[in-house]
Amino acid sequence: MLKEFTDFAMRGNMLDMAVGIIIGAAFGRVVSSFVSDILTPPIGLLTGKSDFASKFINLSGTVYATLADAKAAGAATINYGAFLNAAFDFLIVAFAVFLLIRQVNRLKGEEKSPTVTTKECPFCFSAIAIQASRCPHCTSALTAV
Repeated sequence: MLKEFTDFAMRGNMLDMAVGIIIGAAFGRVVSSFVSDILTPPIGLLTGKSDFASKFINLSGTVYATLADAKAAGAATINYGAFLNAAFDFLIVAFAVFLLIRQVNRLKGEEKSPTVTTKECPFCFSAIAIQASRCPHCTSALTAV
């Protein structure tokens, strides 16, 4: 059983998938850092000189100065800043994957359609050469079809 598991784990597809997951996780951390450290500070500056990720709507009756204070008090909040950070993360990752797939498809090139070399005899429905003027199976004379 251990040998079967080793064979399964060492297959090319499994190793490719493992490498993809590891690189994807690292890429996700880079994108998260880009969003929280580079992209959202200017947006936060435009929306009131505050940390964009700490934007929230307080649903309790008490006033809290920061999201950390509201969380420490156990207040119900809608953390729309954190949600928008996650949405930006998703959009950037989705765009990067789109660009990657687009490049891979370009490198693969367009698949050429196969050249048609046979046609069907209208009398016996056998496959015959495209230039045949008489069917070799039923000997019927073929008109230009």
